Amino acid sequence: MITAVALEGLPEIEAGFDLAAAIARHPSFQPPQPGDILVVAHKAVSKAEGRVRDLAEVNPGERAFALGTATGKDPRHVQVILDESREVVRASRGVLITETRHGFVCANAGVDASNVPGDEAVVLLPLDPDASARRIRSTIRQLTGTAPGIVITDSFGRAWRSGQCDVAIGCAGLKPAEDLRGTSDSQGRELKATLIAVADELAAAADLTRTKSGREPVVLIRGAGRHVTAEDGPGAVALIRDPAQDLFR
Repeated sequence: MITAVALEGLPEIEAGFDLAAAIARHPSFQPPQPGDILVVAHKAVSKAEGRVRDLAEVNPGERAFALGTATGKDPRHVQVILDESREVVRASRGVLITETRHGFVCANAGVDASNVPGDEAVVLLPLDPDASARRIRSTIRQLTGTAPGIVITDSFGRAWRSGQCDVAIGCAGLKPAEDLRGTSDSQGRELKATLIAVADELAAAADLTRTKSGREPVVLIRGAGRHVTAEDGPGAVALIRDPAQDLFR
């Protein structure tokens, strides 16, 4: 049986906040168990790492003004998006899809103003979400003696579906995918394309547990320990699709 429980009562997170220590001390995480997985909304990580920008301090360039006009967005917000992007993939009224510096293809390079204190503050994605996951895991290991799997998440839209779904943008101590290619189905047929995005499925399960406005950025998942590894592993970067295989670009 798989269970998912949001860790309630975490404070508003600011730059320098020791998120890993707060998780390690949380009563819902005590005692830690082998195979635990902690799913952390990226905004908690980004805020703790100081990845917040004040739009009042942003000077938009010509391209930001042009894209702001095309999309109906604040040019200052657009400039921050451009600063976080390798490429603008699509731009139309109300929509700006970019490839981030990490290689994620998502709306607004993950730059978001929801659940952020202040009228003109926006939160960026962590500089390196996989490294953030490894640091959180390492600190929890030092404090508790147990190394849980860590998943850092964000909400992404999907090219072929309506609505958003939480996905993994960083992970550590976890097999990000389960490769069943070459095995057989129940009828003995060889599976040729079945690659299960385990980290994304854990991210989505955790999102069903917490509320968007309830300050519940961390979810403890138990029962999926077969996916947890002793080593940190390749991270969520392993789930990024090769652009040559991306039919939507």
